Amino acid sequence: MKRKMYQKLLAWKEQEGKTSLLLEGARRVGKSFIVREFAEKEYKASLIIDFSQVDDEVKDIFIHNRQDLDTFFLLLQTFYSKKFITRSTLIVFDEVQRFPIAREFLKTLVADGRYDYLETGSLLSIRQNIKDIVLPSEEEKVEMFPLDFEEFLWAIGDEVSYPIIKIFFEKQQRLGPAAHRKLMLLFRQYILVGGMPQAVVSFAEHKDFQEADTIKRGILDLYREDIAKYAAGYEDKVRSIFDNIPGMLSKAKKNMVFSSLAENGRYRSYESAFLWLSDAMITNDCYLATDPNVELSLTKKSSSVKCYLADTGLLVTMLLRDNALSSDDLYKQILFNSLSFNEGMLMENVVAQMLRASGHSLFFYEKQSQEARERMEMDFLISKGNMVKMKLSPIEVKSGRNYTYSSLDKFKTKFSRRTGMRYILHDKDLDKKDDVMLLPLYMAGLI
Repeated sequence: MKRKMYQKLLAWKEQEGKTSLLLEGARRVGKSFIVREFAEKEYKASLIIDFSQVDDEVKDIFIHNRQDLDTFFLLLQTFYSKKFITRSTLIVFDEVQRFPIAREFLKTLVADGRYDYLETGSLLSIRQNIKDIVLPSEEEKVEMFPLDFEEFLWAIGDEVSYPIIKIFFEKQQRLGPAAHRKLMLLFRQYILVGGMPQAVVSFAEHKDFQEADTIKRGILDLYREDIAKYAAGYEDKVRSIFDNIPGMLSKAKKNMVFSSLAENGRYRSYESAFLWLSDAMITNDCYLATDPNVELSLTKKSSSVKCYLADTGLLVTMLLRDNALSSDDLYKQILFNSLSFNEGMLMENVVAQMLRASGHSLFFYEKQSQEARERMEMDFLISKGNMVKMKLSPIEVKSGRNYTYSSLDKFKTKFSRRTGMRYILHDKDLDKKDDVMLLPLYMAGLI
């Protein structure tokens, strides 16, 4: 499966061992697969140590030989029947969160300089996984997300459509009815299947939404098992947030309402639970910017948060659990744009997913007032431009056919000196009206 992460791994390799690379991502997002492919193709020798199932003898090598690297490497080569080649060997610590001592040891290994080191893992920032260790400053981090829309198209054998999308985005031109209809149909398939590699591979081979859904149910079960296992002490709160994501996103106001999670619920009592889901990269959290500026994080209000699922395909599968529709009916309604309940939640979730994969942190803005002329809400805010001239770009996601620009206009009036291009993402073709760019949803990742 072709992934953009591969090019990032190649760029890191060119540094010739100056840092270790930590590949972080949610469970089942494809980390181990791409690392194995990279090791086989780009190095003369490689060793992958999977700490989720490693023998105690290997752990003993790490524990007792950190002061003698010659012996350390000799023992590893002997145990795994591998021959290491200086500057041509990649050693991978897979699921490194299961053995934090190995992660701490990387400072010494990188300084030694004989080999390259790559780590993979999930739940890497969870407190118990970094307790009592010093994280190496030589560790370079990169996040891996579910497949984006372009990667999804590659997986189903389409390497033509997305370059065309990019051309029309850059030229700010309409694609025309036939091309747009085709691309929206492909995009709706992406929403239904999502970007988890196993589900995408299944769909690419069999073109069966139900089969992909079975795989996604297994992934959701795995996440719930992780919550029970690794969120000790507050697992009920983590599970409560996780299970309430579809319900919260189905409301007009999508901010998490803590009183709906528990009587007299407050953000403070759920803060650790939110951080757990975010650290596990199961959710994409979008925070209120109280006074939007180009450095949005400076006015972030942590207690006002919208909690999107990191993969929209998983959200669709969660909806099946809560909805009276059969799987076939739900998939048909989403695919043919005839959904009988709030489709906006899916569109917002997939836009959050695409913005996050493009490198944007997620923020929104809202102004509550009894005066209608002052009320507004921007689904997302991003900073665009260069260091000399950064501007805020507000984004609204529209799932209906008829809508106004009122919130966008109010935002520009209130923050005129800070506001750059404004965006509406909808299921129609590209259009532009003054400084408002109306983009089809499948272009969200290009903003």
